[in-house]
Amino acid sequence: MADKDNGNAPLGGVEGFKPSGAAILAPPTAFQNGQLPPGAMILVPIGEGGEPLEKPVVDGPVALTNEQMWKMLGFNGPAVQVQDQEGRPVLIGLEDLLGGLEQMYKQEPGDVQRARVYAQELMKHERFEKAEQVIGKLVARGGDADDWLALGVVQTNLKKFEKAEGTLKGAANLAKDSPIPLIHLAKVYELKGDQPKVKETLLGAIDIAGNFLDAWIGLYTTIKEHGGGEAAAEKTLEELANTEKNKKFAAPYIALQGFYVNEDDTREKALAFAKKAVERDSNDPMSLLCLSAIYGQKGQLDEVEKLLRPHESKMLTDVRLANNYFECLWQSRQIEKVTKFLNTLVRAENAQVKAFAQERAQGIAKILQQLQAQASGAAKA
Repeated sequence: MADKDNGNAPLGGVEGFKPSGAAILAPPTAFQNGQLPPGAMILVPIGEGGEPLEKPVVDGPVALTNEQMWKMLGFNGPAVQVQDQEGRPVLIGLEDLLGGLEQMYKQEPGDVQRARVYAQELMKHERFEKAEQVIGKLVARGGDADDWLALGVVQTNLKKFEKAEGTLKGAANLAKDSPIPLIHLAKVYELKGDQPKVKETLLGAIDIAGNFLDAWIGLYTTIKEHGGGEAAAEKTLEELANTEKNKKFAAPYIALQGFYVNEDDTREKALAFAKKAVERDSNDPMSLLCLSAIYGQKGQLDEVEKLLRPHESKMLTDVRLANNYFECLWQSRQIEKVTKFLNTLVRAENAQVKAFAQERAQGIAKILQQLQAQASGAAKA
């Protein structure tokens, strides 16, 4: 629960939840005489019962606070997007959302699903004290590993470090095969200033899951800042990466390249680490993503295509790889390959990939139409 957030409140599974709002989003096509940029959305304030406001919102320039703006638009608090029971996106004021979830929770305090949904929204909007009360009751009744983890995260944000330490240890005991509770526990030790415990806990996370990228990143950072600098951190990661248990994982080298890729002086070093990551596991999407991005930064489009072409099937489910391959083909003006590639992606089951392909195809069609019109105009001239 603490590590899942898709940007929409997952409220469709909560029986009886009926979000309501006082604003609608209208597409530009609803304003045929308006001059709007492509893709613009218009927020239209409406009154109670859906009636339009009887007088202008303002009679001239006016300075508004965020709270005043949302109130003027008819929302009780900032507008947030949720899903109704049919899975349709709707907008609702934050205070109305939390108030509705609280009311439902109080009606059935023993309903675990309602409690978890309410707690998740409280955490997402940083209402940690209230979240602690709700999740604490779940944990008091036993709870699962996610409940313990969520409570530990909340206690960490409330700076209740001793409680958070104990709670996260409980989460780790309940989820012995997951490194996530240990990552959060390491954060607690970092905030307490206990650097030896930070390192020990991160090593424990790597021992559980050697391909868990966050653990390698955290280990490098803590050694660099508290254990001897950049060289010591790099040496420790490479030595640990080359142990029998970890030598098949790409994560340590993905982590290392990330610390050197953003500076021109160290990009070659990042390239060497990224190549090692792909050599270890050429099927790891993140290793492919990192190496192709570095080739792209260097303008080596032929290397990007050579690297990614064998992995087109992965792009049906990974929009990041699809984007890198598309940019490579488009920038090298391989129009036929671009068209064939997008036609493949449009049939993907992954919604993000499909939307990406449709958007890019529409953009290319417009560009080609403009070029054709320009060529036709030049010929007539």
